[in-house]
Amino acid sequence: MIRLEHLTKRFPGGQVAVDDLSLDVAGGELCVLVGPSGCGKTTTMKMINRLVEPTSGRILLEGSDVTFGDPVALRRRIGYVIQSIGLFPHQSIADNVGTVCRLLGWEKARVAARVDELLELVGLDPATYRDRYPHQLSGGQRQRVGVARALGVDPPVLLMDEPFGAIDPITRERLQNEFLRLQGELRKTVVFVTHDIEEAVKLGDRIAVLAQGGVLAQHDTPAELLAQPASEFVADFVGADRGLKRLEVTPIDPGDLEQPPLVLAGASLADARRSMELDGVEYAMVVDPEGRLRGWLSRSRAGGEGKAGDRARPVEATVGIGASLKDALSEMLLYDAGWVAVVDGERFLGVLTPDTLHAATRRSVADRVAAPVTSEHP
Repeated sequence: MIRLEHLTKRFPGGQVAVDDLSLDVAGGELCVLVGPSGCGKTTTMKMINRLVEPTSGRILLEGSDVTFGDPVALRRRIGYVIQSIGLFPHQSIADNVGTVCRLLGWEKARVAARVDELLELVGLDPATYRDRYPHQLSGGQRQRVGVARALGVDPPVLLMDEPFGAIDPITRERLQNEFLRLQGELRKTVVFVTHDIEEAVKLGDRIAVLAQGGVLAQHDTPAELLAQPASEFVADFVGADRGLKRLEVTPIDPGDLEQPPLVLAGASLADARRSMELDGVEYAMVVDPEGRLRGWLSRSRAGGEGKAGDRARPVEATVGIGASLKDALSEMLLYDAGWVAVVDGERFLGVLTPDTLHAATRRSVADRVAAPVTSEHP
């Protein structure tokens, strides 16, 4: 979708902001540009929509060279979201969201319908927010409006320059999660600038790390970047805790789960005790006939007569199969648990323990080392 070929930007006085940058962003991919201050992240982004003109090199959008075309027409094909949001304070929310639609000559009814559709998409009730003004909204709400405006004419490409950087941490996390939901639905091609490596790891399909002078140091998936930094500079930038960060981008694999004994809720406590004794473990999972998790039973609670389901305790530490190893570890720590149950909906799949979690992390690294190299290192 986007190809940068040997893109260079030199400012008057000879300062090199971006140096011979070649980078591909696939359709539907969210590519994050990260690096220290002054490394050319924002300059690179602004060259894509030609708010900054390159000194040399080419910019291709959907295969067409746009380097010397009409920059205004180019910008109307690209959504743009910035940290300070950039809403027009004297215009209503509806007018802000419909800006590009009106510039392209859409009829009023079509603009109004699109505005309502976009406000709903970003989680703002049109009836409540359509006629308000930016100063009447919170920072997080204004940022949602900024995203809605960028999506106005359904552009194939979104450029986002530290869009959540000026938001408090709680709102920022909510906006990140909301944006991931939107991206899952819309699959836009996104170039996202941030200085926060944790945000990059959370949001990016691929991450491009820029060094001082706008030199590409590594372009990889978050997992590859954390597991195999291409240089000492990249390793220092992603941080000494990259092993912990890697947990966030390592999904739970069913093959990594332990399988404690399963006991039907209607089974006798005697049967439950036998199952635990045969497996040499101190607990069993209590399920219904369809395999849905109904609790867990320790050997110490399984004495006497009765049904397993009557003695079962609720399972507090649970995660879905789509979760990451970081989610699993967080649940263990939150509930001070020795294991976390992994479920598919309500159906029990197995448990992760600290040992199996560690083994899963090592397995994921070994798999990546053995896999063919697909990263783009300088």
